[in-house]
Amino acid sequence: MSAPFVGGRCLGKRAPKHDPRTYRLGRVLAVRLPAVSAERDWSQNVPYQMWGNDRFGCCAFAAHAALVATWTKAAQSLVMLSTETVLDNYAALTGFDPATGANDDGTILLDELNAWRRDGLLRPGQTRDYLTAYGSIAPTDVVGIRRAIAYLGGVLAGVQVPQGFLDLGLGETWDWDTISNHTPAGGHAIALVGYNPDGVFFNTWGTRTFMPWSTFTRIADEAYGLLSRENWLGIPGTAPTGEDFDALLAEVRAA
Repeated sequence: MSAPFVGGRCLGKRAPKHDPRTYRLGRVLAVRLPAVSAERDWSQNVPYQMWGNDRFGCCAFAAHAALVATWTKAAQSLVMLSTETVLDNYAALTGFDPATGANDDGTILLDELNAWRRDGLLRPGQTRDYLTAYGSIAPTDVVGIRRAIAYLGGVLAGVQVPQGFLDLGLGETWDWDTISNHTPAGGHAIALVGYNPDGVFFNTWGTRTFMPWSTFTRIADEAYGLLSRENWLGIPGTAPTGEDFDALLAEVRAA
Protein backbone atom coordinates (compact mmCIF):
# COMPACT_ATOMS: atom_id res chain seq x y z
CA MET A 1 0.00 0.00 0.00
CA SER A 2 2.62 2.55 1.00
CA ALA A 3 5.75 1.53 -0.87
CA PRO A 4 8.14 4.46 -1.45
CA PHE A 5 8.45 5.92 -4.91
CA VAL A 6 10.74 8.41 -6.64
CA GLY A 7 12.35 10.77 -4.14
CA GLY A 8 11.00 8.87 -1.14
CA ARG A 9 7.27 9.49 -1.54
CA CYS A 10 4.61 7.17 -0.14
CA LEU A 11 0.94 6.67 -0.82
CA GLY A 12 -1.51 5.53 1.83
CA LYS A 13 -5.14 6.40 1.15
CA ARG A 14 -7.37 3.37 1.15
CA ALA A 15 -10.53 3.05 -0.95
CA PRO A 16 -13.33 5.48 0.01
CA LYS A 17 -15.89 4.34 2.54
CA HIS A 18 -19.42 5.48 1.70
CA ASP A 19 -21.78 6.09 4.61
CA PRO A 20 -25.28 7.37 3.75
CA ARG A 21 -25.29 9.32 7.02
CA THR A 22 -22.41 11.52 5.88
CA TYR A 23 -23.65 15.08 5.61
CA ARG A 24 -23.64 16.56 2.10
CA LEU A 25 -21.95 19.91 2.68
CA GLY A 26 -21.96 21.23 -0.86
CA ARG A 27 -25.63 22.17 -0.90
CA VAL A 28 -25.64 24.19 2.35
CA LEU A 29 -22.55 26.08 1.21
CA ALA A 30 -24.33 26.87 -2.06
CA VAL A 31 -27.32 28.31 -0.15
CA ARG A 32 -25.44 30.21 2.55
CA LEU A 33 -22.48 31.28 0.44
CA PRO A 34 -23.74 31.70 -3.12
CA ALA A 35 -20.96 34.12 -4.09
CA VAL A 36 -17.39 32.91 -4.10
CA SER A 37 -14.25 34.82 -5.06
CA ALA A 38 -12.41 33.95 -8.25
CA GLU A 39 -9.33 33.06 -6.24
CA ARG A 40 -8.31 32.47 -2.65
CA ASP A 41 -5.02 31.10 -1.39
CA TRP A 42 -4.39 30.35 2.28
CA SER A 43 -1.17 28.41 1.54
CA GLN A 44 1.25 31.26 0.89
CA ASN A 45 4.31 31.02 3.16
CA VAL A 46 2.96 28.12 5.24
CA PRO A 47 6.03 25.99 6.18
CA TYR A 48 4.68 22.60 5.11
CA GLN A 49 6.75 19.54 6.00
CA MET A 50 7.03 15.94 4.81
CA TRP A 51 5.68 14.69 8.18
CA GLY A 52 6.99 11.18 7.64
CA ASN A 53 5.21 10.64 4.34
CA ASP A 54 8.54 9.93 2.64
CA ARG A 55 8.83 6.76 4.74
CA PHE A 56 5.29 5.72 5.61
CA GLY A 57 1.78 5.83 4.17
CA CYS A 58 0.63 8.47 6.67
CA CYS A 59 -0.65 10.91 4.04
CA ALA A 60 -4.06 11.31 5.69
CA PHE A 61 -2.41 12.54 8.88
CA ALA A 62 0.16 14.63 7.03
CA ALA A 63 -2.86 16.32 5.42
CA HIS A 64 -4.30 16.92 8.92
CA ALA A 65 -1.01 18.57 9.94
CA ALA A 66 -1.04 20.70 6.79
CA LEU A 67 -4.61 21.86 7.43
CA VAL A 68 -3.86 22.77 11.07
CA ALA A 69 -0.82 24.78 9.94
CA THR A 70 -2.82 26.52 7.19
CA TRP A 71 -5.76 27.37 9.43
CA THR A 72 -3.78 28.61 12.40
CA LYS A 73 -1.38 30.71 10.33
CA ALA A 74 -4.35 32.50 8.77
CA ALA A 75 -6.59 32.78 11.82
CA GLN A 76 -4.46 32.74 14.95
CA SER A 77 -0.78 31.89 15.37
CA LEU A 78 0.97 29.12 13.46
CA VAL A 79 0.69 25.66 15.03
CA MET A 80 3.03 23.01 13.60
CA LEU A 81 2.69 19.32 14.37
CA SER A 82 5.88 17.30 14.67
CA THR A 83 6.52 14.22 12.58
CA GLU A 84 6.35 12.17 15.79
CA THR A 85 2.85 13.52 16.51
CA VAL A 86 1.67 12.79 12.96
CA LEU A 87 2.92 9.21 13.17
CA ASP A 88 1.37 8.76 16.62
CA ASN A 89 -2.00 9.89 15.23
CA TYR A 90 -1.62 7.44 12.35
CA ALA A 91 -0.74 4.68 14.81
CA ALA A 92 -3.66 5.36 17.14
CA LEU A 93 -6.24 4.91 14.39
CA THR A 94 -4.72 2.16 12.27
CA GLY A 95 -2.44 0.07 14.49
CA PHE A 96 0.67 1.25 12.64
CA ASP A 97 3.89 0.82 14.65
CA PRO A 98 6.21 3.85 14.25
CA ALA A 99 9.13 1.94 15.78
CA THR A 100 9.10 -0.96 13.33
CA GLY A 101 6.98 0.31 10.43
CA ALA A 102 4.62 -2.66 10.85
CA ASN A 103 0.96 -2.34 9.82
CA ASP A 104 1.70 0.52 7.46
CA ASP A 105 -1.52 -0.16 5.58
CA GLY A 106 -2.86 3.34 5.00
CA THR A 107 -6.03 5.07 6.16
CA ILE A 108 -9.69 5.29 5.21
CA LEU A 109 -10.42 9.03 5.22
CA LEU A 110 -13.91 8.67 6.66
CA ASP A 111 -12.46 6.73 9.60
CA GLU A 112 -9.93 9.52 10.17
CA LEU A 113 -12.63 12.19 10.07
CA ASN A 114 -14.87 10.36 12.51
CA ALA A 115 -11.99 9.80 14.94
CA TRP A 116 -10.90 13.45 14.57
CA ARG A 117 -14.41 14.64 15.41
CA ARG A 118 -15.23 12.09 18.12
CA ASP A 119 -11.93 11.44 19.91
CA GLY A 120 -9.69 14.26 18.76
CA LEU A 121 -6.16 14.00 17.37
CA LEU A 122 -2.89 14.83 19.06
CA ARG A 123 -1.55 18.35 18.66
CA PRO A 124 1.03 20.53 20.48
CA GLY A 125 -0.02 21.65 23.95
CA GLN A 126 -2.37 20.23 26.55
CA THR A 127 -5.49 19.89 24.40
CA ARG A 128 -6.42 17.49 21.63
CA ASP A 129 -7.48 18.76 18.22
CA TYR A 130 -11.23 18.18 17.74
CA LEU A 131 -12.90 18.64 14.38
CA THR A 132 -16.20 20.45 14.90
CA ALA A 133 -18.02 19.04 11.87
CA TYR A 134 -17.45 17.84 8.34
CA GLY A 135 -19.40 17.02 5.22
CA SER A 136 -18.77 15.53 1.82
CA ILE A 137 -18.49 17.54 -1.38
CA ALA A 138 -18.66 15.85 -4.77
CA PRO A 139 -15.14 16.01 -6.29
CA THR A 140 -16.71 17.21 -9.54
CA ASP A 141 -18.37 20.15 -7.74
CA VAL A 142 -15.62 22.66 -8.42
CA VAL A 143 -17.64 25.61 -7.14
CA GLY A 144 -18.40 23.71 -3.93
CA ILE A 145 -14.72 22.92 -3.46
CA ARG A 146 -13.88 26.58 -4.02
CA ARG A 147 -16.50 27.66 -1.48
CA ALA A 148 -15.15 25.30 1.17
CA ILE A 149 -11.58 26.49 0.63
CA ALA A 150 -12.58 30.16 0.60
CA TYR A 151 -14.80 30.15 3.69
CA LEU A 152 -13.60 27.16 5.72
CA GLY A 153 -9.89 27.36 4.94
CA GLY A 154 -9.34 24.01 3.26
CA VAL A 155 -10.63 20.65 2.03
CA LEU A 156 -9.42 17.13 2.75
CA ALA A 157 -9.38 15.29 -0.58
CA GLY A 158 -8.50 11.82 -1.78
CA VAL A 159 -7.00 11.22 -5.21
CA GLN A 160 -5.85 8.28 -7.31
CA VAL A 161 -2.32 9.17 -8.37
CA PRO A 162 -1.04 8.15 -11.82
CA GLN A 163 2.54 6.94 -11.97
CA GLY A 164 3.51 9.91 -14.12
CA PHE A 165 2.98 12.30 -11.20
CA LEU A 166 5.40 10.28 -9.08
CA ASP A 167 8.06 10.82 -11.73
CA LEU A 168 7.79 14.62 -11.34
CA GLY A 169 9.94 16.70 -9.05
CA LEU A 170 8.41 17.85 -5.77
CA GLY A 171 6.29 20.95 -6.37
CA GLU A 172 5.94 20.45 -10.12
CA THR A 173 2.41 20.95 -11.46
CA TRP A 174 0.22 17.87 -11.58
CA ASP A 175 -1.27 18.08 -15.08
CA TRP A 176 -2.82 14.94 -16.53
CA ASP A 177 -2.29 16.21 -20.08
CA THR A 178 1.48 16.64 -19.71
CA ILE A 179 2.37 13.12 -18.52
CA SER A 180 2.47 9.96 -20.60
CA ASN A 181 2.23 7.31 -17.87
CA HIS A 182 -1.33 7.28 -16.55
CA THR A 183 -1.04 3.88 -14.86
CA PRO A 184 -2.72 4.11 -11.43
CA ALA A 185 -0.13 4.02 -8.63
CA GLY A 186 -2.49 4.21 -5.65
CA GLY A 187 -4.58 6.45 -3.41
CA HIS A 188 -3.29 9.57 -1.72
CA ALA A 189 -4.72 12.12 0.72
CA ILE A 190 -4.03 15.81 0.12
CA ALA A 191 -4.99 19.10 1.75
CA LEU A 192 -6.56 21.58 -0.69
CA VAL A 193 -5.56 25.02 0.59
CA GLY A 194 -6.05 27.51 -2.24
CA TYR A 195 -7.37 27.97 -5.75
CA ASN A 196 -7.56 30.27 -8.76
CA PRO A 197 -9.65 30.10 -11.95
CA ASP A 198 -7.27 27.55 -13.45
CA GLY A 199 -6.92 25.05 -10.63
CA VAL A 200 -6.21 24.19 -7.02
CA PHE A 201 -3.21 24.55 -4.70
CA PHE A 202 -2.58 21.63 -2.37
CA ASN A 203 0.02 20.28 0.00
CA THR A 204 1.64 16.95 -0.71
CA TRP A 205 4.96 15.54 0.50
CA GLY A 206 5.78 18.79 2.25
CA THR A 207 5.42 20.94 -0.84
CA ARG A 208 2.83 23.43 -2.07
CA THR A 209 1.76 22.10 -5.47
CA PHE A 210 -0.76 23.07 -8.16
CA MET A 211 -3.07 21.08 -10.44
CA PRO A 212 -5.61 22.21 -13.05
CA TRP A 213 -9.28 21.71 -12.22
CA SER A 214 -9.57 19.24 -15.10
CA THR A 215 -6.90 17.08 -13.48
CA PHE A 216 -8.46 17.28 -10.02
CA THR A 217 -11.91 16.25 -11.19
CA ARG A 218 -10.37 13.35 -13.11
CA ILE A 219 -8.28 11.86 -10.28
CA ALA A 220 -10.22 12.82 -7.11
CA ASP A 221 -12.52 10.15 -5.65
CA GLU A 222 -13.58 11.92 -2.40
CA ALA A 223 -13.55 15.37 -0.82
CA TYR A 224 -14.66 16.78 2.54
CA GLY A 225 -15.27 20.30 3.75
CA LEU A 226 -14.15 20.79 7.35
CA LEU A 227 -15.37 23.06 10.15
CA SER A 228 -12.71 23.56 12.80
CA ARG A 229 -13.68 25.86 15.66
CA GLU A 230 -10.39 25.14 17.40
CA ASN A 231 -8.14 26.16 14.52
CA TRP A 232 -10.08 28.39 12.14
CA LEU A 233 -11.62 30.96 14.44
CA GLY A 234 -9.66 34.08 15.30
CA ILE A 235 -10.09 36.33 18.29
CA PRO A 236 -13.38 37.93 17.09
CA GLY A 237 -15.03 34.48 16.83
CA THR A 238 -15.27 34.44 13.06
CA ALA A 239 -13.24 32.92 10.28
CA PRO A 240 -10.65 35.17 8.58
CA THR A 241 -13.18 35.79 5.80
CA GLY A 242 -15.69 37.21 8.29
CA GLU A 243 -18.15 34.34 7.81
CA ASP A 244 -20.08 33.64 11.01
CA PHE A 245 -18.98 30.17 12.03
CA ASP A 246 -21.76 29.42 14.51
CA ALA A 247 -24.50 30.26 12.03
CA LEU A 248 -23.01 27.94 9.43
CA LEU A 249 -22.46 25.19 11.99
CA ALA A 250 -26.06 25.45 13.19
CA GLU A 251 -27.31 25.03 9.65
CA VAL A 252 -25.10 22.01 9.09
CA ARG A 253 -26.32 20.35 12.29
CA ALA A 254 -29.96 21.16 11.59
CA ALA A 255 -29.95 19.68 8.10
